[in-house]
Amino acid sequence: MTETQEINLEELRHLVSERALTGETMLLNMGPQHPSTHGVLRLLLELDGEIVVNCIPDIGYLHTGVEKNMESKIFQKAEPMTDRLDYLNPIGNNLTFCLAVEKLCGIDVPPRAQVLRVMLAELERLSSHLVWLGTSALDLAAMSLFLYTFREREMILDIKELISGSRMMTTYIRPGGLWRDVPVEFEAAVRRYCDVQEARLDEYEALLTNNALFRDRTIGIGVINTQQCYEWGVTGPVIRATGEPFDVRKIQPYSGYEEYDFEIPTEKGGDIFSRYMVRVREMRQSIRIIRQALDKLPFGPVRSNNRKFIPPPRSELGTSMEAVIHHFKLWTEGFHAPAESVYMMNESPRGLLGVYIEGNGGPTGHRIHYHTPSFVNLQILPLLSKGHFVADLVGIIGSIDIILGDCDR
Repeated sequence: MTETQEINLEELRHLVSERALTGETMLLNMGPQHPSTHGVLRLLLELDGEIVVNCIPDIGYLHTGVEKNMESKIFQKAEPMTDRLDYLNPIGNNLTFCLAVEKLCGIDVPPRAQVLRVMLAELERLSSHLVWLGTSALDLAAMSLFLYTFREREMILDIKELISGSRMMTTYIRPGGLWRDVPVEFEAAVRRYCDVQEARLDEYEALLTNNALFRDRTIGIGVINTQQCYEWGVTGPVIRATGEPFDVRKIQPYSGYEEYDFEIPTEKGGDIFSRYMVRVREMRQSIRIIRQALDKLPFGPVRSNNRKFIPPPRSELGTSMEAVIHHFKLWTEGFHAPAESVYMMNESPRGLLGVYIEGNGGPTGHRIHYHTPSFVNLQILPLLSKGHFVADLVGIIGSIDIILGDCDR
């Protein structure tokens, strides 16, 4: 143990057992720099041999003050910071923020933009689950799947680059709609991806689902039940793996999700394997939603015509001085939002993602606060890990699917 990792037992007396203070059990730091913590996370482990007696998560190593920084910027300039909260769900973060701003200011969203928002949010869900599946399998020594899932994720990143020019932090969804319409190549690219991904999901399952080694490392490990999930506020695939079909897309639909036919996958085991099955089945449902969105995609504008909040089309800037002035004032001074408060939420790949915005009558938010699933779900790590081997802890962390930028705001 290095000096920087030295543990002050007096400070931890109320956290660890008396056996640790007398030296019967061992205190060990896992992280903060450790590949299996899926980010800059420190875990203080109390071990009896290789058995986890206690696990204390220690976050804050990635804190950037995003929420306070957003409060100092006009709404349009605050939005790009949402991409960086959960870097595997930037479009979903954009959507939550824009839904809140639209509710606060009463901004309408055209039908075409609504359908495209749903399609892009589901593509982002697929991208996030692919990263989760590949890295979590790699944690358990299944290296091939990591290469395969990142191969498919490249197709999604190519689609994002096609529509926005950026592969990850797109800030493509804007208050009132989208930044711009999708190009003509978009539909064919998405349909091709769906066809490829659906077949590849069968290959993933052939490698893992009935693999004796994988099942031995996941079934009965890190178990939690529905009641405990509600007590801890846990959402997303973790609660659905206990048999509870909790999904914001069904409970409180947004962006027109009520118009789509899809199922909420659930499992009964509440363990790592159940969480794996839920996410794989969710990926199939996302493909199902995307195909419905492609079939119903209407023609029309992708931005609201409410000029009080929305900049004029680029085509007007070369012919209208009023449009240039309007554009300049919106992007330098911003628009004024009512002195009211709103809360909006959606279903991120990790669970319930919500944002609270309190307006002050000006162009900035008086208070912007996020309810992020990674922060909430990380709390159950001590509950899931007690009594298991240290080697099992690696799989348990991966099964929660935390993003530390989502925790440290």
